[in-house]
Amino acid sequence: MVVQAAQVSSKGENNPETVPERLIRALMAGKHGSPFEHNAFTFFVEAPIFVFREWQRHRISSFNEMSGRYTELLPKFYAPSEDRPMVNLGTKMKPDFTRATPDVWLGVRWQLGSVALESWVSYQRMLSNGVAHEVARMVLPVNIYSQMYWTVNARSLMNFLSLRVESDDSHVRSYPQLEIEYGAAQVEALFAVQMPATYAAFVAGGRVAP
Repeated sequence: MVVQAAQVSSKGENNPETVPERLIRALMAGKHGSPFEHNAFTFFVEAPIFVFREWQRHRISSFNEMSGRYTELLPKFYAPSEDRPMVNLGTKMKPDFTRATPDVWLGVRWQLGSVALESWVSYQRMLSNGVAHEVARMVLPVNIYSQMYWTVNARSLMNFLSLRVESDDSHVRSYPQLEIEYGAAQVEALFAVQMPATYAAFVAGGRVAP
């Protein structure tokens, strides 16, 4: 579809002599982005709400998220593993994280766990007293998990990957938060399989969306 969409503007029909990989590289290099919009990926995503709030900033796509107004959220909370770098030695805009000492990490895990437990008990108590879901959910922290379907075309997907995956191939460093990078890396692996020529041109061009 990338090739067909690009050719219709000048040929009016498909040209059997076209070499798809060469045309796709030329489109990417020339920043001709619209041919990459004639396709769609749909992903089912489960992640903490703080990850969703970054994910959903990519507004040129479609989202349907589990609604905390109409359904009871799941008792699933995120806490970082010990090898997750969490002490910032850099700046807010250009962070440089290193691993915490075992004592600091255990403190983080304990704080997150105790808040999750206390908030979940409060949430359940309010629901059992007839409080509406949309009010009871206010007590829950942003590390509780949610679910959504995300539909996106390849052009917007490449923009997402350029900002949410740290790579030595990137022309511009984006400093993504590690938790959204976990999800974005899985998205990238599927994109590379489904559209290999487009993915190769994206990487070769410095991971900049056309």
